[in-house]
Amino acid sequence: MTVAEAKRSDLSAFLRTRRERITPEMVDLAPGPRRRTPGLRREEVAQLAGVGVTWYTWLEQGRPINASTQVLDAIARTLRLDSAERQHLYRLAGHAETPAPVDSGQVTPELQGILDRLGDMPAVVSNGRCDALAWNAAYAALFPELVNAREGERNSLWVTCVNRHPTTLLVNREQELARAVAVFRGAYSRHADDPCWQDFVRRLCAESAEFARLWARQDVADPGPRVKVFKHAAVGELRFSTTSLTAVPEIRVIVYTPMDDETRSAMGVLMGSAR
Repeated sequence: MTVAEAKRSDLSAFLRTRRERITPEMVDLAPGPRRRTPGLRREEVAQLAGVGVTWYTWLEQGRPINASTQVLDAIARTLRLDSAERQHLYRLAGHAETPAPVDSGQVTPELQGILDRLGDMPAVVSNGRCDALAWNAAYAALFPELVNAREGERNSLWVTCVNRHPTTLLVNREQELARAVAVFRGAYSRHADDPCWQDFVRRLCAESAEFARLWARQDVADPGPRVKVFKHAAVGELRFSTTSLTAVPEIRVIVYTPMDDETRSAMGVLMGSAR
């Protein structure tokens, strides 16, 4: 059996077992008499997902057919797959894993308003995986590459490790990055079975030998206040103390407070040039 055939066989078994655990009542269907199939019938899954019965039957039989991500999403919703199961479905169907969605739902207008009122104090809302979910104008002026990165890479660890020529460079980069990776590992331990987190680590290790080396050290640390010194290409040295505030579980607001008048003045210049 080839690898492709083995994947189709696994996909067949996976879809069948997921279908069999969903009862008609769970999806607002009448049970009906003389039901011999546990869970839903194939035609019911097809109807609920909005796909052809024959097509879905072939998919579940493991035939060599192509399924788009839109169709897989519809099937995943119908079968009530969780995040890990959804990623497993994508892999078996021959699609790359989808990145974890940015949890922008945690950023309320009130929280964004707080960020915006911080003026020249850069601030960002970040999740445990270091994705930037929201930020203020000062943060955007300080870290333009991060806020302008494409979705899935709008992540402080990713940008720090992968960007070879950052506008804002950490002066004590090796020490601060080592600690950031250790804090990330503490969060990772709570999500180690999540394919999205696994894929993020795998991709970052492939892109950055530096991250791979630090990741292999197995260091773990808790988030906390720091003093961070940056060298900006246009305005020179910037000194901040950082404060991490928990908004909701796994969501933090990180505020960078300028430590001297020179840094405050430099932030005014950066924000003015960014307008």
